Amino acid sequence: MTFAVIGAGLAGLTCAAGLSEADHDVALFDKGRGAGGRMASRQMRTAQGEAGFDHGAQYMTAHDPAFRAQLEGWAAQGLAARWPAAGEEAWVGVPSMNAPLRHLADALGVRWSARVEAAVPGPDGWRLLGDDIGEDRFDGVVVAVPAEQAATLLAPLAPDLARRAADTPSLPCWTLMAAFAERLPIPGDVLKRRGAIDWASRNSAKPGRVGLEAWVLHATPDWSRAHLEDEPDTVQAALLAMLAAEAGGAPVQTLSASVHRWRYARSGGSGDGMLWDPSRRIGVCGDWLLGPRVESAFLSGRRLAAAICA
Repeated sequence: MTFAVIGAGLAGLTCAAGLSEADHDVALFDKGRGAGGRMASRQMRTAQGEAGFDHGAQYMTAHDPAFRAQLEGWAAQGLAARWPAAGEEAWVGVPSMNAPLRHLADALGVRWSARVEAAVPGPDGWRLLGDDIGEDRFDGVVVAVPAEQAATLLAPLAPDLARRAADTPSLPCWTLMAAFAERLPIPGDVLKRRGAIDWASRNSAKPGRVGLEAWVLHATPDWSRAHLEDEPDTVQAALLAMLAAEAGGAPVQTLSASVHRWRYARSGGSGDGMLWDPSRRIGVCGDWLLGPRVESAFLSGRRLAAAICA
C-alpha cells in the first residue's frame, strides 16, 4: 500500500522505515527545513568561527533492547557515541544530535518545507492539503507530530484519536544557545535543576564536536510557561544572566547568542504506545504516546509500523 507520513521526526522516520522495509510505498512530509524535530541541531557563525548547538533533546538513553540495538548500530556507523558527562547510559548523535535523523531522512526522501494543513479521505484514497504537497493519493495516513498538532489534524477525521492527543499536552521550554570567546569557569560540563535552569551543558564538550565554547540552557517548564510570550531579547538576557551567575559572575565575552521557544518541548505520556484504526487506515505515533524520551519516539514509530504490517 501507499502511506503518507506527516512529520519526519524520529517517530515518523522510524515508522516510515518499517513500512518501507515491508515493501509499502511511503511519502514523508515535514514543515521543517531539515531533519531534527525535537532532536534539532544548529550552527551559529561568530567573528571567531562557528559554534554548534543541540538545542532540542540533549541526549538519549535506552531501556528497551530494540532501541539499545539501534543506538549501537548508529555508533557502528559513526552516527552516535556515549556521553559520560550526562550519565553512564547517555548517548548523543555525532557530530550533532540530529545526525541519525539526517541519515534516516536521506534514505527515505523526506519532502521538507511541506506543511500539511489537512488530510481528506475520498473514494480514490487519502489526499493531503497544504503548501507544496502535490496531488498524490494514499491508501493510509500516519500522523507523527506533537500531540497539540496531532489533535488539530485528527479532529475532523477521527475525533476519538484527536481526544487522546488533546488529553496529552506538552510542556514548553525556552532554550538559550550561546557561544563564548573562552571557556566558562563552570566545573564540569552539565548543570541540572539549578533554580530556573532545568538543564545546561557545554555543548562543545560532547563527543565529536569541534568549534568554540558553546552552551545550551533549558529553562524549567514553569519559568518557560510564565515567560512564554515574552520578547526573545528579554528572555535571552534573563537566561544569559542565569548562566553568568553559574560562572561566578566572571566577565566572559559572549560572541553570539540566540533563543528558541519550544511550545511543545516535553511530551506527556498517554500510555497508548501508538494508535491505529485499520478501518479508516489512520495511524498515530510519537513520543507523547509513551513518554518524554527519544526512545519513546522510536518505539512508538516501530510499534505502529508493526501494527500496520500485521
